[in-house]
Amino acid sequence: MLLETAHVVAVEPDSVWVETIRESSCGSCAAKQGCGHSLLSKISTRRRNYIEVFSGALAASHCAIDDHVRISIPEKVILQGSLVLYMLPLLTMLSGATLAGAALPGGQDLITVMGAAGGFALGFALVRWHAWHSRHDKSMQPRLVELVSATADDLIAVG
Repeated sequence: MLLETAHVVAVEPDSVWVETIRESSCGSCAAKQGCGHSLLSKISTRRRNYIEVFSGALAASHCAIDDHVRISIPEKVILQGSLVLYMLPLLTMLSGATLAGAALPGGQDLITVMGAAGGFALGFALVRWHAWHSRHDKSMQPRLVELVSATADDLIAVG
């Protein structure tokens, strides 16, 4: 399970909207030396992301705006997403090139390249369809794990 600390910017009945800065996952990854994401995060300014996080071990009703919470994303979601994002376009590109090359016995290179380009475009369309189709799948969404720090108002009310 991948963990990230985030800042709560809005609270809804069964979820919270959080702001994250991508940084902590690169520090704990064994492949950070050869990873493009790690390189890009060093070059670019820290980009803020707003995401909806659903109740998990911590209920969304226990959070308030400006709290810092820890969220989790299951590793299987990252693995499946990587496979779909990287492998599907590659496999459809190779399939398109193979089918186009087999369609013409002469092996016209231009037809093979066009088949590869068409397969690659089909692969990206399938990735886009998969993302759209699974956007509401709650098992693939980040979950609240714990409250890291509460706002000063909450601490005064408790004390």
